[in-house]
Amino acid sequence: MKLYTHSSSNAAYHVRITLNYKQIPYDPEYLLLDEATGEHRNPEYLDLNPLGMVPTLIDGRRVYRQSLAILEYLEEVYPHPPILPGSSRDRERIRSLAQIIVTHTDPLTNARVNAFLRNDLGIDSKGRKKWNRTWIRKGLSALEHQIAGNPATSTYCHGDLPTLADICLVPVVACATEKGEDVERYPTITRIYQSCMMLSAFRTGMEDG
Repeated sequence: MKLYTHSSSNAAYHVRITLNYKQIPYDPEYLLLDEATGEHRNPEYLDLNPLGMVPTLIDGRRVYRQSLAILEYLEEVYPHPPILPGSSRDRERIRSLAQIIVTHTDPLTNARVNAFLRNDLGIDSKGRKKWNRTWIRKGLSALEHQIAGNPATSTYCHGDLPTLADICLVPVVACATEKGEDVERYPTITRIYQSCMMLSAFRTGMEDG
């Protein structure tokens, strides 16, 4: 199994954490995504991933793209330990929490959006910082509202074992801190993040690269 990844991609973090948590061996290949080199623009890579993004997972002869789709695939093929446990209702809640991050937060604050704001719209660093913190705050505030005080929330976003929701949460908290957001204003998120980072799968997934 081969994973095309990048050291600061939240989407790639999701997959690396999951592979580590499920103890699935894989061969990581880190792409240089900066404007000068742009390995993600190479024709060979665009054949694998036409969007020119990471992650891309190759398992045998099959190519898998988009982090959530990859995580769902890994869950089906390697179900233990599960990242989507419980009843249909439980899994809906876990997916819903994850979607707050991967649909409404991460895509608005990633590197290519920031490059577009800088290069195409001419927005300076102060404006970009405001943009990033605005969308991070909206996402984390919504997530905090849904998990704080909910009886299904425990050590992690849902129960006492990590799930898809936690895998998506950890990278965005690290990103928020990097961009100057005070994550202490989200006490439930902060507590869950700290619990996750006590696990080697999360630490290694975040540190790889």
